[in-house]
Amino acid sequence: MAVYDFAMTKESVTSTLNHLYSTYRHRLKSIRQKSRMRSHTRPKSKPSTTLALAVAGYPLDQLDRDLIALLQANARESTANLARRLGVARTTIVARLARLEKKGSIVGYTVRLAIETTASAVQAFVGITIQPKGSRDVIRRLGSMPELRQLSPVSGEFDYLALLRAESTTRLDVLLDEIGEIEGVIKTTTSIVLAVRLDRMA
Repeated sequence: MAVYDFAMTKESVTSTLNHLYSTYRHRLKSIRQKSRMRSHTRPKSKPSTTLALAVAGYPLDQLDRDLIALLQANARESTANLARRLGVARTTIVARLARLEKKGSIVGYTVRLAIETTASAVQAFVGITIQPKGSRDVIRRLGSMPELRQLSPVSGEFDYLALLRAESTTRLDVLLDEIGEIEGVIKTTTSIVLAVRLDRMA
């Protein structure tokens, strides 16, 4: 610690104070510079990280949803027509389709069989109850039926819920008999669809 002589002249005191003040300003400037350097090199804040994760996850926006809805109505719609209907450039549609396919939102394109558009066609939801450990054989037999459009394991009263589309009620009746005769099936409960208000299933 510096020891000052109280007998110093006024000029000496002034000079000493100026020196101390200059030293203080120099140290303060050095501290501020180091603080700025640390702020420039510190990790990104949480909002930036969240944004990066959201971009990496490719969340669907409104354009994606509108594009998917149009493709569900007509999977053969040309990219030019899609672009015109959505009011964007064709290259934008091509890029969106490529991205949706790459991330797995669109896994394929298919066709609808004539049976599905025939006025006499009938479809039904069938609740299927099976024996324990019998699901593998039952699923294999059900999978051999071309009229089976969907099969899902469900909670509740049934073990599986099947969607059947047949060319007529006569054919549906035959299918229901075949399902009931499959080894491992305990019972079935059928609900025939009276009308379809909206169908986005290929």
